[in-house]
This record gives sequence, structure tokens and C-alpha cells, in this order.
Amino acid sequence: MRKLFTLLALSTMIISCGEKKEEKKEGFEMNRTKKEVKKETASEGVPVDLDNKGVGPITSVTFDETVNEEMAAAGKEKFQAICTACHMAEQRMIGPALKGVYERRSPEWVMNMIINPDRMLKEDPIAKALLKEYSNAIMLNQNLNEEDARNLAEYLRTL
Repeated sequence: MRKLFTLLALSTMIISCGEKKEEKKEGFEMNRTKKEVKKETASEGVPVDLDNKGVGPITSVTFDETVNEEMAAAGKEKFQAICTACHMAEQRMIGPALKGVYERRSPEWVMNMIINPDRMLKEDPIAKALLKEYSNAIMLNQNLNEEDARNLAEYLRTL
């Protein structure tokens, strides 16, 4: 009886180790493997426009050769308090990454967007394109004044 049981176990093991045949079934097939999709870091549908000053009270901004450290410090403090919920320096979040923003937008446009995003989103073509690009996530009006916006603009130069 013991020999028979051993022989049966051995033959079962040999059969189970044999070649596996895959059955092809017709119809719906689901593949659960995750495919990596690379997203572009640059905004594809939003043009770079350094001549657009936006819509709002800021019509002219001139930056000094060097960054005003006092203004930048005040801007950094304000940025960390209200902007980091949606923006990072080098990574897209709810809103665009802000490092190098002055390579894409004029300082006037940036400050007008900071001061009055509601009006910009209604009237400015770049703001409208950004709204579309970021899945209609609107930039909330933080009720900042021109001094706050200028400090933030100076801080953005340091990123």
C-alpha cells in the first residue's frame, strides 16, 4: 500500500510539472498590467507670450539687476502661506510649476494674475488656456494688494 501511494504521488508530481498549455478564449480580455504614460512637463496648449501684460491694474514692472532680498523674503513668506496648496517650484500640481515663470510670462501678467485671477480667467487668452490645461481648476482670489503681488513677483525670480 505504501509503494502504491508513493508511486501515485510521484506520478502526480511528474504530470503537474509537465508542459503548461495556454487556452485562448475568444471575446473580452482584461490586462491589468500597469502601463507607464509619460506626461509632458511643458504646457502643450498654452503659448509662451512675454508681450501679454494681462488684464488688470499692472501695466509696467521693471526688475532691478539683482533680486531685492527683502521683498523676496516677504514674497517667500506669502508664497508659503497661500500658494503652496496649488503650486510648487519645479513640479506641476493643481497649478503650474512656477520656476522659470518669467521665461513664459511677463512680470505684469504674473502680477495681474496674482491680484485678480477672476478677471484674468474671464478675459485673458493665456489664463483661459491655462484653466483648460489644468482641468478647470481655478486660481482663487486671495485678495492680495499690489505690494503683496510685487513681493511674490520678486520671490518668483529666485526659484
